[in-house]
Amino acid sequence: MSQDSPSADEEFARAIREWLADNLTGEFAKLRGLGGPGREHEAHDDRLAWDRHLAAAGWTCLGWPKEYGGREATLSQQVLFHEEYAKANAPARVSHVGEELLGATLIAFGTEAQKQRFLPGIKSVSELWCQGYSEPGAGSDLAAVSTSARLDGDQWTIHGQKVWTSLAHVADWCFVVARTEPGSVRHKGLSYLLVPMRQPGVDIRPIVQLTGTSEFNEVFFDGAHTDADLVVGDPGDGWRIAMGTLTFERGVSTLGQQIGFARELSEIVELAERNGAADDPVIRSKLTRAWIGLRVMRAHAMRTLADVDAGTSGGPASVSKLLWANWHRGLGELAMEVMGASSLIADGAADNGGLQELQRLYLFTRADTIYGGSNEVQRNIIAERVLGLPREVRV
Repeated sequence: MSQDSPSADEEFARAIREWLADNLTGEFAKLRGLGGPGREHEAHDDRLAWDRHLAAAGWTCLGWPKEYGGREATLSQQVLFHEEYAKANAPARVSHVGEELLGATLIAFGTEAQKQRFLPGIKSVSELWCQGYSEPGAGSDLAAVSTSARLDGDQWTIHGQKVWTSLAHVADWCFVVARTEPGSVRHKGLSYLLVPMRQPGVDIRPIVQLTGTSEFNEVFFDGAHTDADLVVGDPGDGWRIAMGTLTFERGVSTLGQQIGFARELSEIVELAERNGAADDPVIRSKLTRAWIGLRVMRAHAMRTLADVDAGTSGGPASVSKLLWANWHRGLGELAMEVMGASSLIADGAADNGGLQELQRLYLFTRADTIYGGSNEVQRNIIAERVLGLPREVRV
């Protein structure tokens, strides 16, 4: 994956491993393992401080060009960072949306003025971002968005509603896909706007999840504004920009995600050995299949990332999403089987909604095959864009 010598990658991995060992101490030691999907409420302010500590040491935005504050790390070095970070059980990043999604999008498609304005704040974690894609009538079908924006002088005026907006309640900015050409349909006439969240006309309402926590939100735009030049790409070109962001979303960080999955699987195996569930040949077979599935995911991710053009057609990224989402949802179900009757009793910590950790895993993973692009949409993308099958009839 890298043209650098193996020793260069080994040195890079050693450097991040040692830095994490030296810095995940003191006040930061208590953050190990905190945060992530379904647990974003955990120690948010302390994890934000950790992110800024990472930034001050130069461990954010590794793949960015040096002119924008990055290290120009190779793809293999970025993979190594995420893997070492996960192995250290370091806390989930608060700044993921800005760094991994919006930052990469601006570098690829933004104007120089937009890069100079926003990239430093992302790099230093002084400004947080959220993603304004899904709507009540346009969940995984992004082309059906109805949120509108009209250019009035030197500002866009925005009306509409977004839903399932992760961490909107702590975000300073949102990148919003809105319909800017009246009468346009589907992917035509959309624009990709950068919108400040802390202004009149923006109403954020938390959505209580099955886990009892609220990291998702509804966001209502009622006459909110943003400057005319804060459109990424040309007006009406938002579909192309949005697809670019989705490609970045399924990048190297997935390797770190898989290490977290492996840790969850290990906990389930250990429980099965303690409570005797592993003696059941059916459960033992399912645990084995789960381990095999994890290895398949890693092999697919490494093969996909090795191709610098991976994901441009939507196919490899969609296969990856289907792989991990279905595997992880199945892992949650397997956890309940291993727990047995105790899975029905919520006697966990109060700050975890009374849920035991594996119960929380099960409940949150029910959403894995929906958010980030539902299974149905991913299969359509593969069928139409990769296999060349006829498009699904839309009514």
